[in-house]
Amino acid sequence: MAKASFIALVSLAICLSSLLSFAYAEDTFFVEGKVYCDTCRVEFETRLSEPIKGATVNLECRNRTIDGSITYNRESITDESGKYRIPVKGDHEEEICEVKVTKSPREDCNEFMGAWNKARVVLTKKDGVCEPLRFANSLGFLKNEAVPGCAKVLKEMGFLPLN
Repeated sequence: MAKASFIALVSLAICLSSLLSFAYAEDTFFVEGKVYCDTCRVEFETRLSEPIKGATVNLECRNRTIDGSITYNRESITDESGKYRIPVKGDHEEEICEVKVTKSPREDCNEFMGAWNKARVVLTKKDGVCEPLRFANSLGFLKNEAVPGCAKVLKEMGFLPLN
């Protein structure tokens, strides 16, 4: 009887310690996305767009209050396929988090886009998404001059001819 009570007590202690570690574990998220060169200067991806290796992106979370103070900041560099992965510690439910492109290594493709230089990401599990992986919209830079073939590609996509 004493042995059974001891086993039950040890089992209970293990269950409680597992529950406590789960309750107090810090959330970790991973933000993934890619950076591309807009070779047609249309501010969206086409089949002529090219990934940018070595582009710098910055994840920044700001307080939602009036002062908008920065609460989290992390930088990353894209790989050969233009992709990045940023690990993020903690839950940021009460913050506005955005990934922004900050630098392109390509001299021929380093002009910031008006609309697609940043992407908002939600970094909390309290929104119904339990998976730690979060995807940001693709970000890009404009090529200095459009490459040949852009008019054909845009026509294939159903856009009117460009002047």
